[in-house]
Amino acid sequence: MTGRRNHPFWGLQSPLATLSGGSLLILASGRLSFALVCALALLWVYVLTGLVMRIPRVPGWEGLVPFLASFIGGLYILIIFLFNPILAMDTLFFLILCPLCCVFSGLLKRLEKLEAGEAAARSCQEALAFSALILGLSLIREPLSYGCLSLPGIRRGIVKCIEFSQWVPVRIIASSSGALILLGYGIALFRRLGGSSPDSADAGEESGREGRP
Repeated sequence: MTGRRNHPFWGLQSPLATLSGGSLLILASGRLSFALVCALALLWVYVLTGLVMRIPRVPGWEGLVPFLASFIGGLYILIIFLFNPILAMDTLFFLILCPLCCVFSGLLKRLEKLEAGEAAARSCQEALAFSALILGLSLIREPLSYGCLSLPGIRRGIVKCIEFSQWVPVRIIASSSGALILLGYGIALFRRLGGSSPDSADAGEESGREGRP
């Protein structure tokens, strides 16, 4: 059960199990272009923060972690602003949430006993699991609500790459309420396909221990 508990997608600390990044999942999945920018931000913040915290000379003060993650996230926002100011302004609010999701996910606590390479791999796995959820939700929301798919542009905000001319838009999907409906279906599917709650997992562990001689 330990391997299942620590799985980056199906585990008890995965994004759909804990919903620690629920607000980011809803805000960043409105468009595919926004989701791609957010996915890269999550990889940047998770991996770099995990690696810096594994440097031996860095103090282990827990209060340092939010400032470090925010600084690394700020560097990413600065890079986006230099290449595409319009896109940076459009995505600024939920990019600010990326360091907070990294801190409140408990990832850095789970990396304390790992080497630098293992910490980077684990950080990348958890960031990719979260990013896949955001990208998957955006691939549903944007075509249904706007009738197109967009990508980040260069100096021009976002660019439409695919348009569905015969598509009837469902505007509610573009709103937060529509995203919450889709998220509810996603959590139900997650539980149906094998995701479990901490209580059921603990009950499974207790029953397994009771059955041992």
